[in-house]
Amino acid sequence: MPKIRSSNPLITHSTRVMQKVYLPRILSCLERLSPAHIWWRPNEASNSVGNLTLHLAGNVRQWLISGLGGAEDHRDRDSEFSERGPLPRRVLASRIRKSVEGACRVLHKLAPEDLGRDYPIQGFRVAGSEAVFHVAEHFSHHAGQIILLTKMLTARDQKFTHLPGDRKKKGPKLPAL
Repeated sequence: MPKIRSSNPLITHSTRVMQKVYLPRILSCLERLSPAHIWWRPNEASNSVGNLTLHLAGNVRQWLISGLGGAEDHRDRDSEFSERGPLPRRVLASRIRKSVEGACRVLHKLAPEDLGRDYPIQGFRVAGSEAVFHVAEHFSHHAGQIILLTKMLTARDQKFTHLPGDRKKKGPKLPAL
């Protein structure tokens, strides 16, 4: 993945939360769940971890890679929610990883004036900075849902939060927010 390097705090923070905080947590959740759990829905009004992963990959691609980066937008948003699997976890992991990597490349190429420009994205007209903020916020929102579903399905604390000086928890060394 591209290294986080930007003089713009919005770009730096957004790429960090997607790439270094939430993507590793989503990938860890995918690894910890069985294929049946990845596609389990608590009810028809809710989404599975698989659906949420597809949705995040599609949103990141549409808003950042296509919207700000100019790539062709070929998103089928409805299929992100109608999929019932079983797409293999490696396919889901690859899609979300590629979307985040591509988005980080786009974000690091943006000039300061690009963040103030308006872009047509998903039927809206938004400033570049709004698009970046939307994606980072949206990514963290659905990552939280994925983490909650994983906790529910595994009945285990995923041990993602390690505050400085916290030596008792064992688990992946991921930064706390």
